[in-house]
Amino acid sequence: MEGESGLNRNSGEGLIFDSHYRIALDNREDDPFHAPYILLAEDSPADVELLRMALEEHGVSCELFVAGDGEKAFSFIGAIDSGAMACPSLAIIDLNLPKRSGREVLHYLRSCPAFNGVTVVILSSSRSPKDIAETTELGATRYIRKPSSLDEFLQIGALLKAEIEAPG
Repeated sequence: MEGESGLNRNSGEGLIFDSHYRIALDNREDDPFHAPYILLAEDSPADVELLRMALEEHGVSCELFVAGDGEKAFSFIGAIDSGAMACPSLAIIDLNLPKRSGREVLHYLRSCPAFNGVTVVILSSSRSPKDIAETTELGATRYIRKPSSLDEFLQIGALLKAEIEAPG
């Protein structure tokens, strides 16, 4: 696994993601920005690391790009919608993001034609039926409650792998 932080895929417009990880990919010199990737909108470094470990544990081969707040997620989504970047295989959104909420990010993502057919998973600590209903109405494919134990968190990797591999 490689990790980098503070990269800028959208030159001249500021940072659009905070971290980048290569998970279970060989060390080929291919352009990493054309490998299958996951967009993760998550502000907790601990949850980012747990999710990275969960994906690695289940052999999910991908690039993981992390937007640490809602504004960066908006910029990332805008770059994809404008055609400057390829669409991710999967988007994972935390509901409680700084600057713009996960609901706002989900609404914006689903309003962009480039994201038609992209699986969107909400990963949140909330158990609220209202949160689940609202995000489903906004177009989330799946809602996963953040578990409290390491073993349970690592099992999220299997769920995400199934979402990525599901026929679209």
